[in-house]
Amino acid sequence: MWPFTKKYRSVSASEARQLVRSGATLIDVRTRQEWNSGHAREARHIPLDALEQKLSSLPMSTPVVAICQSGMRSASAARVLGARGYDVSSVTGGMPAWNRTT
Repeated sequence: MWPFTKKYRSVSASEARQLVRSGATLIDVRTRQEWNSGHAREARHIPLDALEQKLSSLPMSTPVVAICQSGMRSASAARVLGARGYDVSSVTGGMPAWNRTT
């Protein structure tokens, strides 16, 4: 594998919803304030700046889907998780895209 190969997938909100319905854990990596302003009911809140400390709460055996406001922080979270061996995806378009797929 090349050293710069991405170790996570970017998925649409529709694909993310399907993954969650199939048993994936949805993590919202936004700030507390953003979380409090509205979040996916299926999501667990793990802010990006706390992700390293919360890794032990995410089982390796379950796929993870990361979401944020725009897709930038979820991609960062997915890079961290992917580098540690998680099966992880990042939602392209973030919460606005998620909310459009209800």
